[in-house]
Amino acid sequence: MEEKRIDQYTAKGFEGAENDEQYLLVVKNLKKWFPIKSSFFKVTIGNVKAVDGISFKIKRGTTMGLVGESGCGKSTVGRTILRLQGKTDGQVFFDGQEIFGLSASELRAMRPKIQIIFQDPYSSLSPRLPIGEIIAEAVREHEIVPKEEIDDYVTRIMHACGLQEYHKDRYPHEFSGGQRQRICIARALALNPDFILCDEPVSALDVSIQAQIINLLKELQKDFGLTYLFISHDLSVVEHISDTVGVMYLGNMVEYAPTESLFKNPKHPYTQALLSAIPMPDPDLKMDRIILEGSIPSPANPPKGCKFHTRCEKCMEVCKYVQPDFDEVEPDHFCACHLLNTPERMAELEAVAAEIKAQEEAAAAAKK
Repeated sequence: MEEKRIDQYTAKGFEGAENDEQYLLVVKNLKKWFPIKSSFFKVTIGNVKAVDGISFKIKRGTTMGLVGESGCGKSTVGRTILRLQGKTDGQVFFDGQEIFGLSASELRAMRPKIQIIFQDPYSSLSPRLPIGEIIAEAVREHEIVPKEEIDDYVTRIMHACGLQEYHKDRYPHEFSGGQRQRICIARALALNPDFILCDEPVSALDVSIQAQIINLLKELQKDFGLTYLFISHDLSVVEHISDTVGVMYLGNMVEYAPTESLFKNPKHPYTQALLSAIPMPDPDLKMDRIILEGSIPSPANPPKGCKFHTRCEKCMEVCKYVQPDFDEVEPDHFCACHLLNTPERMAELEAVAAEIKAQEEAAAAAKK
């Protein structure tokens, strides 16, 4: 019964979105589990449920921010969307095409359109190649421009990203952190993509350089019509750059809404706790900080029902046994919380919870 509820929970409100041309990326009930092997016989004895059924959609030319605590599965979502790793279940539609249904040749043709900017710019750049070659390598491989035009093309891309032509012959170790991130942006931009996954692209930079990189990304989005998925744990940065925001907890999406709606009127207790932790520049202004008790449960053995119930001060009995629906509580504002259920829906789910509880108690009594 509980597995059935999980399947209902993640796909609600996203039916047919992949056929709507205004959405470039549509993710439906995506799951990525990593098997746990026994040490001797290498038998699968469990799974780390890094991504456990999430759904969202991104309009063309907009930015979606994806936030949550470290280890909640944000980067795994990004890498699975790009098919850098396989999926366990679910669907990912890019421009109406299901990415995991593409053949090797079809995927290769799509690769230039979906790019990534990694968190650590230094480790993602080859130390043995000069910058000009790093940017030109994929341009040459995918034949973005004729061979005789590659050098001029790379120069234009570098200028668009705030780099100079004489930087072409230098190596990554000769640049600062901010410059290296500009190089990574130029490498992604050179393939003329439609979608760029930004995997915490400013977390390794100091605050002043963060602002420069964020402003550069916004300028490039305006000039080239780019669509971003911006993964971060810095809510102030996400608020500045994003049009919509998704909040993850332990592999699930708990809230998804337009940025203004989410920051002004968060619905989920976890989102409320995250927003209460944002530092305020005014030392005289005191925030009503919400302190979450305990630590994040293991994704290898997540709690039953709502995964957040072990740390939620508003936890009810139904939260311990039944996973909440991911419903549209306001226009384009989705949330997974039993506090938002209608009285009729709550009565239905309480009956389900009572049945599950009775079955567990009967099973426990039978073991004694």
